[in-house]
Amino acid sequence: MPYHGTNTRPISVLLVEDDDGDAVLVSELFADAGVPVDLRRATTVDEALTMLDVSCVLLDLGLPGVAGLEALGALLAAPQNPAVVVLTGLSAQGQGLAAVAAGAQDYLVKGEVEPELLIRSVQYAIQRRVVEQQERELYRAQLRALETTRLERALLPRPLLDGASVDLMVGYRAGRDGLLGGDFYDVVARPDGTVAAVVGDVAGHGPDEAALGANLRTAWRTAVLAGLPAPEVLSVVERVLISERERPETFTTAVMVEVLPDGRTVDLYLCGHPAPFVVGPPTRSLPTTSRGRALGIPVAGGWSAERVTFEGSWHVALFTDGLIEATVGGGPARLGEAGLRAILEAEAGRPGAARVTLVDRIIEQVRRQHGGDLVDDAALVVIGPSGSDAGGGGAS
Repeated sequence: MPYHGTNTRPISVLLVEDDDGDAVLVSELFADAGVPVDLRRATTVDEALTMLDVSCVLLDLGLPGVAGLEALGALLAAPQNPAVVVLTGLSAQGQGLAAVAAGAQDYLVKGEVEPELLIRSVQYAIQRRVVEQQERELYRAQLRALETTRLERALLPRPLLDGASVDLMVGYRAGRDGLLGGDFYDVVARPDGTVAAVVGDVAGHGPDEAALGANLRTAWRTAVLAGLPAPEVLSVVERVLISERERPETFTTAVMVEVLPDGRTVDLYLCGHPAPFVVGPPTRSLPTTSRGRALGIPVAGGWSAERVTFEGSWHVALFTDGLIEATVGGGPARLGEAGLRAILEAEAGRPGAARVTLVDRIIEQVRRQHGGDLVDDAALVVIGPSGSDAGGGGAS
Protein backbone atom coordinates (compact mmCIF):
# COMPACT_ATOMS: atom_id res chain seq x y z
CA MET A 1 0.00 0.00 0.00
CA PRO A 2 1.42 3.41 -0.88
CA TYR A 3 2.42 5.61 2.04
CA HIS A 4 0.52 8.93 1.93
CA GLY A 5 2.40 11.66 3.80
CA THR A 6 1.03 15.05 4.82
CA ASN A 7 3.69 17.20 3.10
CA THR A 8 2.62 18.98 -0.10
CA ARG A 9 6.07 20.38 -0.97
CA PRO A 10 8.43 17.86 -2.59
CA ILE A 11 11.14 16.44 -0.35
CA SER A 12 14.53 17.10 -1.92
CA VAL A 13 16.62 13.92 -1.91
CA LEU A 14 20.07 13.29 -3.38
CA LEU A 15 20.78 9.66 -4.29
CA VAL A 16 24.51 8.87 -4.40
CA GLU A 17 24.52 5.64 -6.40
CA ASP A 18 26.74 4.45 -9.27
CA ASP A 19 24.52 1.53 -10.32
CA ASP A 20 21.86 2.55 -12.86
CA GLY A 21 19.60 -0.37 -11.98
CA ASP A 22 19.60 0.45 -8.28
CA ALA A 23 18.96 4.12 -9.10
CA VAL A 24 15.88 3.19 -11.16
CA LEU A 25 14.64 0.99 -8.32
CA VAL A 26 14.92 3.80 -5.78
CA SER A 27 13.09 6.14 -8.13
CA GLU A 28 10.26 3.63 -8.53
CA LEU A 29 10.02 3.11 -4.77
CA PHE A 30 9.59 6.85 -4.25
CA ALA A 31 6.98 6.97 -7.01
CA ASP A 32 5.03 4.15 -5.38
CA ALA A 33 5.18 5.89 -1.98
CA GLY A 34 2.76 8.57 -3.16
CA VAL A 35 4.74 11.42 -1.59
CA PRO A 36 6.18 14.23 -3.74
CA VAL A 37 9.96 13.81 -3.94
CA ASP A 38 12.49 15.90 -5.85
CA LEU A 39 15.01 13.13 -6.53
CA ARG A 40 18.47 14.02 -7.79
CA ARG A 41 21.40 11.73 -8.46
CA ALA A 42 25.17 11.76 -8.16
CA THR A 43 27.40 8.83 -9.08
CA THR A 44 30.47 9.81 -7.02
CA VAL A 45 31.15 11.44 -3.68
CA ASP A 46 32.96 14.35 -5.32
CA GLU A 47 29.91 15.04 -7.47
CA ALA A 48 27.63 14.70 -4.45
CA LEU A 49 29.57 17.33 -2.53
CA THR A 50 28.53 19.88 -5.17
CA MET A 51 24.82 18.96 -4.85
CA LEU A 52 24.12 19.08 -1.12
CA ASP A 53 21.38 21.71 -1.21
CA VAL A 54 18.89 18.96 -0.32
CA SER A 55 17.03 17.81 2.78
CA CYS A 56 18.36 14.25 2.73
CA VAL A 57 21.09 12.17 1.07
CA LEU A 58 20.69 8.49 0.26
CA LEU A 59 24.26 7.18 0.21
CA ASP A 60 25.26 3.82 -1.22
CA LEU A 61 28.07 2.47 0.95
CA GLY A 62 29.25 0.26 -1.89
CA LEU A 63 30.60 2.96 -4.18
CA PRO A 64 33.72 1.80 -6.04
CA GLY A 65 37.08 3.31 -5.13
CA VAL A 66 36.03 4.70 -1.76
CA ALA A 67 35.41 3.13 1.64
CA GLY A 68 31.81 3.49 2.74
CA LEU A 69 32.47 5.28 5.99
CA GLU A 70 35.03 7.51 4.26
CA ALA A 71 32.30 8.67 1.88
CA LEU A 72 29.96 9.24 4.80
CA GLY A 73 32.59 11.28 6.62
CA ALA A 74 33.03 13.56 3.62
CA LEU A 75 29.29 14.25 3.46
CA LEU A 76 28.96 14.85 7.20
CA ALA A 77 31.89 17.28 7.15
CA ALA A 78 30.29 19.42 4.43
CA PRO A 79 28.92 22.77 5.64
CA GLN A 80 25.42 22.03 4.30
CA ASN A 81 25.23 19.03 6.65
CA PRO A 82 22.00 17.40 5.39
CA ALA A 83 20.39 14.30 6.85
CA VAL A 84 22.00 11.07 5.59
CA VAL A 85 20.44 7.63 5.16
CA VAL A 86 22.90 4.96 4.03
CA LEU A 87 22.12 2.01 1.76
CA THR A 88 23.88 -1.30 2.35
CA GLY A 89 23.83 -4.76 0.83
CA LEU A 90 22.37 -7.78 2.60
CA SER A 91 25.84 -8.88 3.71
CA ALA A 92 26.89 -5.47 5.07
CA GLN A 93 24.31 -4.67 7.73
CA GLY A 94 27.07 -4.27 10.28
CA GLN A 95 28.47 -1.48 8.15
CA GLY A 96 25.06 0.21 8.28
CA LEU A 97 25.10 0.17 12.08
CA ALA A 98 28.64 1.56 12.03
CA ALA A 99 27.46 4.36 9.72
CA VAL A 100 24.68 5.32 12.15
CA ALA A 101 27.21 5.34 14.98
CA ALA A 102 29.40 7.63 12.85
CA GLY A 103 26.62 10.18 12.34
CA ALA A 104 24.16 8.93 9.72
CA GLN A 105 20.52 9.26 10.72
CA ASP A 106 19.45 5.78 9.52
CA TYR A 107 20.36 2.85 7.24
CA LEU A 108 18.39 0.67 4.86
CA VAL A 109 19.24 -2.73 3.39
CA LYS A 110 18.90 -3.02 -0.38
CA GLY A 111 16.42 -5.70 -1.38
CA GLU A 112 14.40 -5.23 1.83
CA VAL A 113 13.12 -1.72 1.21
CA GLU A 114 9.44 -1.08 0.58
CA PRO A 115 8.01 2.31 -0.52
CA GLU A 116 6.51 3.07 2.90
CA LEU A 117 9.73 2.15 4.70
CA LEU A 118 11.83 4.28 2.34
CA ILE A 119 9.79 7.45 2.60
CA ARG A 120 9.31 7.06 6.33
CA SER A 121 13.04 6.58 6.85
CA VAL A 122 13.80 9.72 4.83
CA GLN A 123 11.20 11.81 6.64
CA TYR A 124 12.33 10.62 10.07
CA ALA A 125 15.96 11.24 9.17
CA ILE A 126 15.18 14.81 8.17
CA GLN A 127 13.29 15.40 11.40
CA ARG A 128 16.07 13.87 13.49
CA ARG A 129 18.55 16.13 11.72
CA VAL A 130 16.46 19.17 12.59
CA VAL A 131 16.28 18.09 16.24
CA GLU A 132 20.04 17.49 16.34
CA GLN A 133 20.69 20.97 14.95
CA GLN A 134 18.30 22.54 17.45
CA GLU A 135 19.98 20.72 20.31
CA ARG A 136 23.38 21.85 19.07
CA GLU A 137 22.21 25.48 18.85
CA LEU A 138 20.73 25.23 22.34
CA TYR A 139 24.01 23.90 23.67
CA ARG A 140 25.92 26.72 22.00
CA ALA A 141 23.48 29.25 23.42
CA GLN A 142 23.98 27.80 26.89
CA LEU A 143 27.75 28.02 26.48
CA ARG A 144 27.44 31.65 25.35
CA ALA A 145 25.24 32.41 28.36
CA LEU A 146 27.74 30.80 30.73
CA GLU A 147 30.62 32.72 29.14
CA THR A 148 28.65 35.96 29.34
CA THR A 149 27.92 35.34 33.02
CA ARG A 150 31.58 34.59 33.72
CA LEU A 151 32.75 37.72 31.92
CA GLU A 152 30.04 39.79 33.58
CA ARG A 153 31.32 38.80 37.00
CA ALA A 154 34.80 39.93 35.97
CA LEU A 155 33.67 43.15 34.28
CA LEU A 156 31.07 44.16 36.86
CA PRO A 157 32.52 43.47 40.31
CA ARG A 158 31.15 44.20 43.72
CA PRO A 159 32.49 47.58 44.83
CA LEU A 160 35.09 47.25 47.57
CA LEU A 161 34.10 50.06 49.95
CA ASP A 162 34.99 48.67 53.41
CA GLY A 163 32.58 51.02 55.16
CA ALA A 164 33.70 54.14 53.28
CA SER A 165 31.36 57.10 53.63
CA VAL A 166 30.13 57.33 50.04
CA ASP A 167 26.83 57.02 48.25
CA LEU A 168 27.18 54.75 45.23
CA MET A 169 24.85 53.61 42.45
CA VAL A 170 25.99 51.46 39.50
CA GLY A 171 24.23 50.19 36.40
CA TYR A 172 25.15 48.20 33.32
CA ARG A 173 23.37 46.98 30.20
CA ALA A 174 24.99 44.64 27.70
CA GLY A 175 24.40 45.57 24.07
CA ARG A 176 24.05 43.51 20.90
CA ASP A 177 21.42 41.05 22.14
CA GLY A 178 23.09 40.55 25.50
CA LEU A 179 26.62 39.89 24.25
CA LEU A 180 29.19 41.65 26.40
CA GLY A 181 31.79 44.02 25.04
CA GLY A 182 34.70 45.71 26.76
CA ASP A 183 32.95 48.21 29.06
CA PHE A 184 33.94 47.90 32.72
CA TYR A 185 33.74 49.74 36.00
CA ASP A 186 35.03 49.40 39.55
CA VAL A 187 34.98 51.28 42.86
CA VAL A 188 37.56 50.74 45.62
CA ALA A 189 38.16 52.48 48.97
CA ARG A 190 41.78 53.19 49.92
CA PRO A 191 42.91 52.79 53.57
CA ASP A 192 43.08 56.57 54.07
CA GLY A 193 39.38 56.98 53.24
CA THR A 194 39.85 58.04 49.62
CA VAL A 195 37.43 56.28 47.27
CA ALA A 196 38.60 55.60 43.71
CA ALA A 197 36.18 54.84 40.87
CA VAL A 198 36.79 54.01 37.22
CA VAL A 199 34.73 53.50 34.10
CA GLY A 200 36.48 52.15 31.00
CA ASP A 201 35.63 51.18 27.44
CA VAL A 202 37.80 48.88 25.30
CA ALA A 203 37.49 49.77 21.61
CA GLY A 204 35.56 47.11 19.72
CA HIS A 205 33.00 44.44 20.56
CA GLY A 206 33.05 40.73 21.20
CA PRO A 207 34.54 38.13 23.55
CA ASP A 208 38.15 39.25 23.02
CA GLU A 209 37.30 42.81 24.02
CA ALA A 210 35.24 41.58 26.97
CA ALA A 211 38.11 39.41 28.21
CA LEU A 212 40.53 42.31 27.81
CA GLY A 213 38.19 44.60 29.70
CA ALA A 214 38.04 42.09 32.55
CA ASN A 215 41.84 41.98 32.67
CA LEU A 216 42.09 45.77 32.74
CA ARG A 217 39.49 46.05 35.48
CA THR A 218 41.41 43.52 37.59
CA ALA A 219 44.69 45.34 36.95
CA TRP A 220 43.10 48.64 38.00
CA ARG A 221 41.75 47.21 41.25
CA THR A 222 45.06 45.53 42.06
CA ALA A 223 47.02 48.73 41.48
CA VAL A 224 44.63 50.77 43.64
CA LEU A 225 44.79 48.22 46.45
CA ALA A 226 48.59 48.29 46.20
CA GLY A 227 48.45 51.98 47.09
CA LEU A 228 49.80 53.35 43.82
CA PRO A 229 49.06 56.99 43.00
CA ALA A 230 46.37 57.45 40.36
CA PRO A 231 48.77 58.26 37.46
CA GLU A 232 50.75 55.11 38.21
CA VAL A 233 47.53 53.10 38.43
CA LEU A 234 46.67 54.23 34.91
CA SER A 235 50.20 53.41 33.72
CA VAL A 236 49.85 49.87 35.08
CA VAL A 237 46.51 49.44 33.31
CA GLU A 238 48.05 50.67 30.06
CA ARG A 239 50.95 48.22 30.33
CA VAL A 240 48.50 45.36 30.83
CA LEU A 241 46.49 46.59 27.84
CA ILE A 242 49.54 46.67 25.57
CA SER A 243 50.67 43.20 26.63
CA GLU A 244 47.25 41.54 26.44
CA ARG A 245 45.59 43.08 23.39
CA GLU A 246 45.28 41.00 20.22
CA ARG A 247 45.82 43.93 17.85
CA PRO A 248 48.23 46.85 18.27
CA GLU A 249 45.53 49.35 17.30
CA THR A 250 43.25 48.39 20.20
CA PHE A 251 42.95 51.19 22.74
CA THR A 252 40.85 51.93 25.82
CA THR A 253 39.26 55.12 27.03
CA ALA A 254 38.75 55.56 30.76
CA VAL A 255 37.73 58.07 33.40
CA MET A 256 38.95 57.78 36.97
CA VAL A 257 37.89 59.86 39.95
CA GLU A 258 39.18 59.90 43.49
CA VAL A 259 36.84 61.21 46.18
CA LEU A 260 39.08 62.56 48.95
CA PRO A 261 38.31 61.84 52.61
CA ASP A 262 36.88 65.36 53.19
CA GLY A 263 33.86 64.42 51.02
CA ARG A 264 34.14 67.72 49.12
CA THR A 265 37.16 67.27 46.87
CA VAL A 266 37.38 65.13 43.73
CA ASP A 267 40.44 64.48 41.57
CA LEU A 268 39.44 63.74 37.98
CA TYR A 269 41.59 61.85 35.44
CA LEU A 270 40.41 61.72 31.84
CA CYS A 271 41.96 59.21 29.45
CA GLY A 272 40.35 60.12 26.14
CA HIS A 273 36.94 59.57 27.73
CA PRO A 274 33.83 61.78 27.97
CA ALA A 275 33.89 63.97 31.10
CA PRO A 276 31.57 62.95 33.94
CA PHE A 277 28.48 65.00 34.74
CA VAL A 278 27.72 66.76 37.99
CA VAL A 279 24.17 65.52 38.57
CA GLY A 280 21.71 68.41 38.82
CA PRO A 281 19.58 70.22 38.43
CA PRO A 282 21.42 71.85 36.88
CA THR A 283 23.41 68.99 35.34
CA ARG A 284 26.74 70.00 33.82
CA SER A 285 30.07 68.51 32.78
CA LEU A 286 33.10 68.50 35.05
CA PRO A 287 36.06 70.59 33.80
CA THR A 288 38.20 69.05 31.06
CA THR A 289 41.28 71.30 31.03
CA SER A 290 43.48 68.40 32.14
CA ARG A 291 42.25 65.87 29.60
CA GLY A 292 44.78 63.11 28.80
CA ARG A 293 45.17 60.61 26.00
CA ALA A 294 43.44 57.26 25.73
CA LEU A 295 45.26 54.21 27.06
CA GLY A 296 47.29 52.34 24.46
CA ILE A 297 47.69 55.29 22.08
CA PRO A 298 51.38 55.62 21.12
CA VAL A 299 51.74 59.35 21.69
CA ALA A 300 53.54 61.32 24.38
CA GLY A 301 51.80 62.53 27.50
CA GLY A 302 50.38 61.09 30.67
CA TRP A 303 47.50 61.93 32.96
CA SER A 304 47.20 64.65 35.55
CA ALA A 305 44.45 65.46 38.02
CA GLU A 306 41.72 68.04 37.54
CA ARG A 307 40.82 68.96 41.13
CA VAL A 308 37.22 69.96 41.79
CA THR A 309 35.85 71.17 45.14
CA PHE A 310 32.12 70.98 45.83
CA GLU A 311 29.93 73.00 48.13
CA GLY A 312 26.85 71.31 49.57
CA SER A 313 25.51 67.98 48.40
CA TRP A 314 26.73 66.56 45.10
CA HIS A 315 26.98 63.49 42.90
CA VAL A 316 28.96 62.86 39.74
CA ALA A 317 28.00 60.43 36.99
CA LEU A 318 30.65 58.44 35.08
CA PHE A 319 29.41 56.72 31.91
CA THR A 320 30.50 54.90 28.77
CA ASP A 321 29.69 56.03 25.24
CA GLY A 322 27.03 53.35 24.80
CA LEU A 323 24.66 55.84 26.44
CA ILE A 324 25.52 58.89 24.37
CA GLU A 325 25.83 57.01 21.07
CA ALA A 326 22.31 55.59 21.32
CA THR A 327 20.13 56.73 18.43
CA VAL A 328 16.82 58.50 19.06
CA GLY A 329 13.44 58.36 17.38
CA GLY A 330 14.40 55.49 15.11
CA GLY A 331 16.62 57.73 12.98
CA PRO A 332 20.36 58.26 12.61
CA ALA A 333 20.58 61.10 15.15
CA ARG A 334 22.51 60.29 18.34
CA LEU A 335 21.40 61.09 21.87
CA GLY A 336 24.75 62.74 22.54
CA GLU A 337 26.02 64.29 25.73
CA ALA A 338 23.31 66.95 25.63
CA GLY A 339 20.57 64.31 25.51
CA LEU A 340 22.08 62.28 28.32
CA ARG A 341 22.56 65.44 30.38
CA ALA A 342 18.84 66.24 29.98
CA ILE A 343 17.85 62.72 31.07
CA LEU A 344 20.13 62.90 34.11
CA GLU A 345 18.69 66.24 35.13
CA ALA A 346 15.09 65.13 34.69
CA GLU A 347 15.51 61.86 36.58
CA ALA A 348 17.55 63.36 39.44
CA GLY A 349 15.00 66.15 39.83
CA ARG A 350 11.90 63.97 39.89
CA PRO A 351 9.97 64.60 43.14
CA GLY A 352 9.87 61.56 45.35
CA ALA A 353 12.01 59.49 43.00
CA ALA A 354 13.55 56.38 44.52
CA ARG A 355 17.25 57.27 44.44
CA VAL A 356 18.41 53.69 44.76
CA THR A 357 17.08 53.07 41.24
CA LEU A 358 18.38 56.30 39.70
CA VAL A 359 20.93 54.63 37.39
CA ASP A 360 18.40 52.03 36.24
CA ARG A 361 15.89 54.75 35.43
CA ILE A 362 18.49 56.74 33.50
CA ILE A 363 19.52 53.72 31.43
CA GLU A 364 15.87 52.82 30.84
CA GLN A 365 15.12 56.34 29.60
CA VAL A 366 18.03 56.11 27.15
CA ARG A 367 16.73 52.74 26.01
CA ARG A 368 13.23 54.14 25.46
CA GLN A 369 14.50 57.03 23.38
CA HIS A 370 16.59 54.55 21.39
CA GLY A 371 13.50 52.42 20.80
CA GLY A 372 14.75 49.15 22.28
CA ASP A 373 17.92 47.40 23.42
CA LEU A 374 21.08 49.45 22.96
CA VAL A 375 23.56 48.38 20.30
CA ASP A 376 26.58 49.14 22.47
CA ASP A 377 27.30 48.29 26.09
CA ALA A 378 26.37 50.96 28.60
CA ALA A 379 27.89 51.44 32.06
CA LEU A 380 26.91 54.15 34.54
CA VAL A 381 28.38 54.94 37.96
CA VAL A 382 26.92 57.68 40.16
CA ILE A 383 28.99 58.53 43.24
CA GLY A 384 28.89 61.20 45.95
CA PRO A 385 29.36 61.66 49.69
CA SER A 386 27.16 59.59 51.95
CA GLY A 387 23.88 61.26 52.87
CA SER A 388 23.80 63.74 49.99
CA ASP A 389 21.07 63.96 47.38
CA ALA A 390 21.72 63.16 43.72
CA GLY A 391 21.23 66.71 42.57
CA GLY A 392 22.47 70.18 43.32
CA GLY A 393 25.82 71.23 44.68
CA GLY A 394 28.27 73.74 43.39
CA ALA A 395 31.77 73.08 42.15
CA SER A 396 34.76 75.37 42.24
